[in-house]
Amino acid sequence: MHRPLRWLWLSLVVIVLDLGIKALASAHLDYGRPLEVLPIFNLTLLHNTGAAFSFLAEHAGWQRWLFALIAIGASVGLTVWLSRLKRGETLTAISLTLVIGGAIGNLYDRLVHGYVVDYLSFHWGGWYYPAFNLADTAITLGAVGLILQSLLDSRRPKASHAADDKTASTGKSSADKSSSTGDDS
Repeated sequence: MHRPLRWLWLSLVVIVLDLGIKALASAHLDYGRPLEVLPIFNLTLLHNTGAAFSFLAEHAGWQRWLFALIAIGASVGLTVWLSRLKRGETLTAISLTLVIGGAIGNLYDRLVHGYVVDYLSFHWGGWYYPAFNLADTAITLGAVGLILQSLLDSRRPKASHAADDKTASTGKSSADKSSSTGDDS
């Protein structure tokens, strides 16, 4: 029996790891004070009331609910998509569950804290990439996986999809059909 929703375990792993690491970062890092790990990487506890790259972070708080609704809608929509996958669509399943797990991890922060806990900070010289977290990483990896799958699907010949679909529905290949009609061309 084919059960694409079994992939949701990966979302659960992302959520548990994300929330656990955020709790550790909140407990052991001083807010806004970088802890250098590598010359280009710090652990820095920050609170983001906006979305990616602190988009809308300066607003009065309504964005918290907007982003929460978007995360809920995306998670429901992606779960429906996941439930409709066919056997063998592994990259799509993994990608969808990574996005779902990341969205729910950040949703929890928004609903409970009113902000998302970020702690990963990369920099080069005086340039700093916006801080992010494991949930953001899972969402990004999931999006990359979906793009990659889309590119792989677009490279497949269209005619073979139609022939495969026709073969699947009739149960006969084109070779079977020509031999059953007596056509030896």
